[in-house]
Amino acid sequence: MTLRHGRDYHRQVVTIADVARAAGVSPSTVSYVLSGKRPISEEVRRRVQRSIQKLGYHPNAGARALASSRSNVLAVVIPLRTDLNVPVVMQFVAAAVTEARKHDHDVLLLTKDEGPEGLRRVAASSIADALIVMDVEANEPRLPVLRALDRPVVLIGVPDETGGLTCVDLDFTAAGSACVTHLAELGHREIALIGPSPAVYKRGTSYAGRFLRGFRQAASKRKIRASSFPCPPSYDELRTRLDEVFTRHPGVTGLVVHNEAILGSLLSELSRRGKQVPQDISVLAVCPEDMAEAHALPLTSIALPTAELGGLAVEMAMRQLNGGAGQSEVRLLSPKLIDRGSTGPVVA
Repeated sequence: MTLRHGRDYHRQVVTIADVARAAGVSPSTVSYVLSGKRPISEEVRRRVQRSIQKLGYHPNAGARALASSRSNVLAVVIPLRTDLNVPVVMQFVAAAVTEARKHDHDVLLLTKDEGPEGLRRVAASSIADALIVMDVEANEPRLPVLRALDRPVVLIGVPDETGGLTCVDLDFTAAGSACVTHLAELGHREIALIGPSPAVYKRGTSYAGRFLRGFRQAASKRKIRASSFPCPPSYDELRTRLDEVFTRHPGVTGLVVHNEAILGSLLSELSRRGKQVPQDISVLAVCPEDMAEAHALPLTSIALPTAELGGLAVEMAMRQLNGGAGQSEVRLLSPKLIDRGSTGPVVA
C-alpha cells in the first residue's frame, strides 16, 4: 500500500503534456530533460525547467527514478498485532508520510509478518530507496539482513547490539526512571506498573524491556516498593490485573500505565471501585499527548513523541541517501513529563 499526502489530491494535476505545451516542445523532449537520457540544448532545457517551475509540475515516480536512479519511495515496516495499539502505530506512519512528502518521497507500508524475506525482496526489486523499521526486538532477528542491505536502514527502536545501525527512539529507560522519580517526590512509597501485554515482553520488544529496566532500577535506588503487571488490552484482563494489584499490594498509591489501549477502561474501573484520582491513587501514563488529554480527567504523562520520532526517522534516512551513508548513529529523545493533575501527594 502506498500512501500519499492528502494535499496531492486537492490541487489540479499538472501533466507532462501541460509542461510541453507551455515550453513549446514535445512531451518526449520534456521526458528527455527529466531523464537526461538524450542531449538537449541548454536553451530548450532552461525553457522546460521554467515551465516546470511555473506550473508546479511534480514528476511521477517513474520519471524521477530515470533521472536519479531512485524510486523516490521509502518502505516503512510496521507491526500489525492484536497486542499492540494500532492507532499509535499509525501516528508514527502519518508522521513518516508527512515528512517523506517534504522530500518528494512516497511511503510503502510493509508488515513485520513478512520477515527477513520481505526485506530482501524489497531490496532486490529496488522498489524503495531506504527502509524504516518499527517494532524492534532486543535480540532483533532481522539484523543480519538489515546490515547486509545495500540501502539506508533506520530503526525506530534500539536493539541490544547497535553496531553499524542507525536508530531513533524515546529513551525508555530514562522514561521508566522518570515515572518512579515523579511519584517518589510526591511521597509515594509503593507503586505498580501496568505494562504491555505479556506477549510484548515474551517477544523481547525493545521499548518494553528498556522501560521496565528503568522503572525497576529507579525503584531500587529510591527504596520504593514496586511491582509490575503485564496486561493484555481488554477490559476483563484489566479488571483481573487490578484485582491482583490491590489484593497482593493493598498499600499501592500510584499506578504507572505503559499500555495506551487500557487507559480509558482503567479510569472507569478505578471509579467503579470507589478510588478517586489522584486523591486515592495517582495515575501516570506513557502515551501520546493527545491520548493523555482525551479523558474527562486528563492524565499526567510521559509523552510518547510519535510525530517527532516518525519525522526524525525519515530525516535520518534522507541524510544517508544524500551522502551520509555509512554514518550510523543512535539517537534517544529525553522523556518529557507533563503534569495534568492525575498525580498528587500521598494523602495521610
